Amino acid sequence: VQPPDPASIRVLRGHQLPITCLVISPDDRFIFSASKDGSLIKCKWEVESGKRLCVVPGGKKGTEERHMGHASHVLCMAISSDSKYLATGDRSKLIMIWDAATCKRLHIFTGHQDAVSGLSFRKGTHQLYSASHDRCVKVWNVAENAYVETLFGHQDVITGLDSLSRECCVTAGGRDGTVRLWKIPEESQLVFCGHQGSIDCIQLINEEHMVSGADDGSVALWGVTKKKPLALARQAHGMQDAQGLQQPYWISAVAALRNSDLLATGSHSTSLKLWKCSEGFRKLEPLWDIPL
Repeated sequence: VQPPDPASIRVLRGHQLPITCLVISPDDRFIFSASKDGSLIKCKWEVESGKRLCVVPGGKKGTEERHMGHASHVLCMAISSDSKYLATGDRSKLIMIWDAATCKRLHIFTGHQDAVSGLSFRKGTHQLYSASHDRCVKVWNVAENAYVETLFGHQDVITGLDSLSRECCVTAGGRDGTVRLWKIPEESQLVFCGHQGSIDCIQLINEEHMVSGADDGSVALWGVTKKKPLALARQAHGMQDAQGLQQPYWISAVAALRNSDLLATGSHSTSLKLWKCSEGFRKLEPLWDIPL
């Protein structure tokens, strides 16, 4: 792994307000991004040229049926592994399904009782998992516009969700202090504990391991067979001086290069950190910082 040349980092501008989520199409050609803009809810960008290809405007609350886009903050998005469908979830409890090629809206799923905070397509399928601040996970069949089932268990808002090829998904439960692995066919769940603060983000590295980040500044590496973290990096992004108090930088984002030993973490410390999972996923070694 080579650190990027700072001169090669490109900035794509277009959103007026904070960007809340983005996905890159499986063929690496397009980026879809969404933000808190009322007027400019969703953008499609071309990676090669940096051009904005398509903008989906939002509307006022209650006008979702008439408008193309969302009428509240978009919090999460996911793209299917065949690049056919794009799903977006918002603060007003709605999940919208889009044709990724044309940016046309195909369907709206309703059913969550609070903000939709996580979305993930099961790899190789059109099965969609959604997580919400209403503390439950829902399963949908996007190809048939069908609701499948609801899974309960978290004691606080769900802050993140991820899935791979197996018929299961993982979630981070915020202040309930748990990471959960949901086995859909068995309708069972495994509960993992290890962070001190609110667990804000989670990603699967492969089918056996996952990584999570919390507002206590820690990054945890998990194996799906062990209840406690295999490795825990405390104060992963260092400490900050906030109003005379020393506090760790919160971990706000985690990512994994799928089926490898490379992880990335994000915070508000103005840098992105890369990590190596060493000693057979028993240790987290910092590789380097990418200043942003």
